[in-house]
Amino acid sequence: MTGTIWCLHGAVGMAEDWKGLVVPGWAVKRVDLWRFLDCCPMSMPEFGRALNEEAAATPGKKVLLGYSMGGRLALHALLEKGLGPQWEAAVIVSAHPGLEEESDRAARRAADAEWAGRAIHGEWADFLGKWNAQDVLAAGEGKSGLSLGDRSKLAPRRNSVARSFIDWSLGAQEPLGERVRREISCPLLWMAGERDEKFRDLAYRVGALETSIVPGAGHRVPWESARFPGMVGEFLERAVS
Repeated sequence: MTGTIWCLHGAVGMAEDWKGLVVPGWAVKRVDLWRFLDCCPMSMPEFGRALNEEAAATPGKKVLLGYSMGGRLALHALLEKGLGPQWEAAVIVSAHPGLEEESDRAARRAADAEWAGRAIHGEWADFLGKWNAQDVLAAGEGKSGLSLGDRSKLAPRRNSVARSFIDWSLGAQEPLGERVRREISCPLLWMAGERDEKFRDLAYRVGALETSIVPGAGHRVPWESARFPGMVGEFLERAVS
């Protein structure tokens, strides 16, 4: 094995979502993000430091792969000084680099506070139904060999899921686009789905070292495109010696 790909799931996601991901030559570590919030609040920069400390204690080459919310968290790990450069390469999928205007961030914090309230106080099945009914998630899954985990199993973790809408809200994130271009030193692939117009445009705007728009995919690229594992593998062949 060349090393290990550390995979960070999305909002209302599960480590299990990455089950079935196979990239030849690489082991896959499915990171449970909720355990970082089970105890207490944790900001995104604090998460970056915590993940880097955990990775530093693990031998071998390491690649960071983050989807959506997990992509934003991955950026904070990559941008952390000191331990951040330990990553050999990174793949960011369907992630937002950050809202530029404070008014937009405030609106997002308010919207995410509503999601947090639904996660805590509502019926879990109703919360999941409303979450998955969002237009951005409507494209579906099942074409890649990966399948999303059973979200009903997340009900006992609802406190951590709710906390993520506060601590890890896009509205709580500073815009990172300029820092991504200037400060991330490892090879970086930024991916988005062809049919995910908003995040496709954001991918081009970030201007990462490499940008790949995945044909036929929407927001949930890893679960919608059979080409995803191969595209990651091809990038790592070029990027990691």
